[in-house]
Amino acid sequence: MPASVDVVLPCLNEEGALPWVLSRLPEGYRAIVVDNGSTDDSAAVARAAGATVVTESRRGFGSAAHAGLLAATAPIVAFCDADASMDPAHLPTLVAFVEHGEADLVLGRRWPTTRGAWPLHARFANRALAFLIRRRAHIVVRDLGPMRAARREGLLGLDLKDRRSGYPLEMLLRANGEGWIIREIDAPYSPRVGRSKVTGTLRGTITAVKDMSALLREERSRPRA
Repeated sequence: MPASVDVVLPCLNEEGALPWVLSRLPEGYRAIVVDNGSTDDSAAVARAAGATVVTESRRGFGSAAHAGLLAATAPIVAFCDADASMDPAHLPTLVAFVEHGEADLVLGRRWPTTRGAWPLHARFANRALAFLIRRRAHIVVRDLGPMRAARREGLLGLDLKDRRSGYPLEMLLRANGEGWIIREIDAPYSPRVGRSKVTGTLRGTITAVKDMSALLREERSRPRA
């Protein structure tokens, strides 16, 4: 029976987290694990758990996320980190808004379950970016979180180009530009398993902020109808 929802899981050295993450997928949800150059056994662990594994040699979060989108065939596509910081069992809450036509893009706002779940520097950067998104793009969001859901055909129609850390923001900006209904709901956020490559490190956070700031400058200069 075809999956009703494909879940894209960008992956770089997540062998320790994948068993739990994949075990939490609801029935009817297919995992698409996109191996973005792992040097551990992430791909083998994912296959053993029954996931579809896609190899994307071009490094970058956007490269991995978009490769997963292109591999998806279900009518609805969700995105989730593969590091066990967010629980895939929560995805049906997001997907329901899309299925019922109440939203076109649903974002899971990270709600820390413990004090150490979300590093201070990453939380500060996220607040700053949310402020810039409201000010420059006039989109009211509180978090540019990694968990999200939308219809596959609509996502493909956005023609996303960013292949680095700016991919989630570009998705939001293009969706808003197309007049999509965008909704945020709280999603539990726990300490990740293993070492973070992006917001868990200061260097990764700075890189993400630079990528997203460039997109916001481009959006601000875009001619308005």
